This record gives sequence, C-alpha cells and structure tokens, in this order.
Amino acid sequence: MDIEDLETFVAVADAGGVSAAARWLGLSKSIVSRRLFRIEAELGVQLLTRTTRGAALTEAGSAFRDHAARAAAEIETAREAIKPSGQLRGRLRVALPLSFGPTHFSPVLAQMARRHPHLQIQSVFSDRFVDLIAEGFDCAVRVGYLPDSSLIAKRVGPITGKLVASPDYVARHGAPATPEDVPEHEALMQGTELWQFIGDDGRPVKVQPRGRFKADSAMALAAAATAGLGIALLPDCIIHTHLAAGQLVEIMADYPLPPAAAYVVRPPGLHPSAKVRVLTEMLAEDIANNPVTWGREG
Repeated sequence: MDIEDLETFVAVADAGGVSAAARWLGLSKSIVSRRLFRIEAELGVQLLTRTTRGAALTEAGSAFRDHAARAAAEIETAREAIKPSGQLRGRLRVALPLSFGPTHFSPVLAQMARRHPHLQIQSVFSDRFVDLIAEGFDCAVRVGYLPDSSLIAKRVGPITGKLVASPDYVARHGAPATPEDVPEHEALMQGTELWQFIGDDGRPVKVQPRGRFKADSAMALAAAATAGLGIALLPDCIIHTHLAAGQLVEIMADYPLPPAAAYVVRPPGLHPSAKVRVLTEMLAEDIANNPVTWGREG
C-alpha cells in the first residue's frame, strides 16, 4: 500500500472532503480522488461516503483512519531520520496575525528560509481565525487566549499587554479606576469582544466595553489611541515604543490583564511535521531572546 495514498486518505477524512484535502496537500482534486479510489480498491471496502458537502467516513473508514494516521506518522518519522541532518524540504503554508505578523513573525520565517534553501514557505497574514484544514494550512500562529477547538496548540512564548490611553484623552476624560468604570469610556475595539482583567481577589473580571471606533488590526487601534480617540487594550509588543515616547500611558494598572501567549496551532494528528516543529522552536527562541522587540523591556 502506497504511503501517499494513506496520507491522502487521512487528509480527506480530517478535512471532511476532497476539495479541502486537495488544498491542504497542495494537489489537484483528480489526484486526491485517484488515490482514494486506489486505496479503497486495494482494501475492497468503501472508506468514505461522498456527499454534496464533502465526504463522511463509513464505519470501515472510521476504524481504518487511526491505523492509517499512525502508519503515515511512523513513515514520516523514518523519512526524517534518514534525511541529511536538519534538512527541510517541501512546502510550509502558515497563517499569521496581520497586526504584528509582518513585523514580529516574518523575520523568523525569513531566517527559516535562509537556513533551509529547499523549503518553500507560503505565509498568509490575517487577523481572522483561518480554517487550517479547509484552507490548506500546515499551521498557524495565534496570539492571546485560545478558544476550545480540536486543534493542537504549542505555546511559544508569553504575550503581555496593557490598557492604555493617550495623555490627551486622560486630561479630557479621565481614566477608569476599576473594571466597572470601563463601559463609561470610549473604547477602541476589534469587535464586540469582552475585556478581561485580574481583580483584587485574583479572579478574572469580564467587562463589555463600548465604543464607536473598531478595527481588526491592533496597529490601527494603537494609532487611534495615540490620536486620543479612546482607551485600548493592546499587546506590549505593539505599544512599548508609544509608551516610551509618551504618546500613550498605562491606565488601570492595579487590574492587570490575564496571562496570554503566542501559540503555533496545527490540525489534529499524532506528530507534528519537521517543518512545523522547526518553526515552533525558532519562534520560541526568538521570543525568549528578544524581549525588547516583544515589549518586555524598555
């Protein structure tokens, strides 16, 4: 049985359809369909039921999927073991946050490309949560607090943040003293999110901010805050230069933000690929070794 056929079947099973799996694997739909036909013919059973929405596992397919995934993972581990030390090949497709992905994460991708000249890197920058399987990504870098999901997440470093405003805003409107005061101020937000703070008793306190200026970019919100439009809850790696220049000041410091982090997330599976593992290690090293860049000093 061809290992590529096994890998393709697992991809279709996890993606829920041929089209999504084809994007994930970087193959044409005809190749994916041909591999599925081949593996079903060899086994003599139907593994997938094709529907208008994609593909669903049959009872036999559900039983076979985990065995196929383990076999494919073992073969991939064996392949990596006989490659020249540290050599990466193939394609890495990664989704990164738009807000500070180009400034903070893309230098790591560039360094990775220099170290591995046979590796193709495709990066997509967006502050929306992409569907890794449906859109064909090997992994994504996500920042903040992760929602519950079936994805596998690896923490690569802490991300700290503050509630800030411009000195002009504070002079004109004052500053909130407690979380309960936040809704009385003009908030700069991404959408309709809740803001969380750590209360006097160490428990999280959630508040619903209100405001007329919204943007899906932390850098745009920082610009609005420096212009005096309102208060903003932003990561230190975005605002530390503004704080140092006096363009922004921290407010409500007695109520810090809950710990957040940067994560590499990948679709479910037994083992991360060497490409994803190396990226994870490089990002963790960069965050640990460059505290100023990440707003933890200065």
